[in-house]
Amino acid sequence: MSRVIRDTPESGPHAGPDPPETGRPVLEVHDLRKSYARGKHRVEAVRGVSLAVAPGEVLGFLGPNGAGKTTTIRMIAGLIEPDSGEVRVLGRDPHRSPEALGRVGVVLEGDRNLFYRLTALENLVYFGVLRGLRRREAITRARELLERFGLSAWASRQVTALSRGLKQRVAIAGALLHDPVLLLLDEPTLGLDLEAAEHAKQMIRQLAGEGRAILLTTHQMEVARELAHRIAVIREGRIIADESTASLLDRFARPDFVIVLAAPLPTDRAPPLTELGASLNGLEVTVEGNPAKLWAALRALDGLDIKLVHRPRPGLAEVLMELIRGERP
Repeated sequence: MSRVIRDTPESGPHAGPDPPETGRPVLEVHDLRKSYARGKHRVEAVRGVSLAVAPGEVLGFLGPNGAGKTTTIRMIAGLIEPDSGEVRVLGRDPHRSPEALGRVGVVLEGDRNLFYRLTALENLVYFGVLRGLRRREAITRARELLERFGLSAWASRQVTALSRGLKQRVAIAGALLHDPVLLLLDEPTLGLDLEAAEHAKQMIRQLAGEGRAILLTTHQMEVARELAHRIAVIREGRIIADESTASLLDRFARPDFVIVLAAPLPTDRAPPLTELGASLNGLEVTVEGNPAKLWAALRALDGLDIKLVHRPRPGLAEVLMELIRGERP
């Protein structure tokens, strides 16, 4: 029989990190609604959004511009009041409970997180005191975070002199001064070069590994695919998908099977495969998504080293576009 010499997650399309051990959700949102007046009409920005994020979980919150992501995040962060519905952080409403609001950390997209004429350390101390820390405690905590994220050498530099990647690291450190259990990260890697983006992604993995719940918005599908345990997609103010990254990609997987060989196919092995309707392309043999035909193809390949058998997944961007266009439920 054929010998499968390698069949690891790295062999096929990566489908997001393994899910964490789930517990009581840190964030619970139920039937959230918000509308705005626009001339003589009212526009429903958010129409019955419900979602939850568990400790240690990264939820990728995706959707096109104008879909309701920003309005939803602002309601979760306590910045705007919902018309109806509930937001709970550890069971408490951040709109009514300062303690609940104090358990939330926010990093907004762009240049709205820091004061550029202050140094990195001064920014962190300022935000620490603003969050209720005593000045001495804020200084200690700020230095710890600067050290943790490799920023000590830039502690006395004005933020305006820092690279975009360093600014983002300082912004994330600032969101952690009060030790929040929930982080709202809006486009945390936007505009970063490759090295800076990898630093930011590693920071997010570490923070989730500490048990923090993270709601991540991004238009960079590779970032969402690498970091998010689950994906929630919003369209026209409604959640149209909410499931694990792996199951979402599996649901949109193509029906065909692909057999990847370790070495080129000998010419005398091709006829039985073409009779099955299989297509041959280099080291890959593609078989119609019928288990009987797959087993027949594997019998035809008996004795050859097979590297991998998989059903090709589409990219997350492709899945998102299908959902947004309403082409698939």
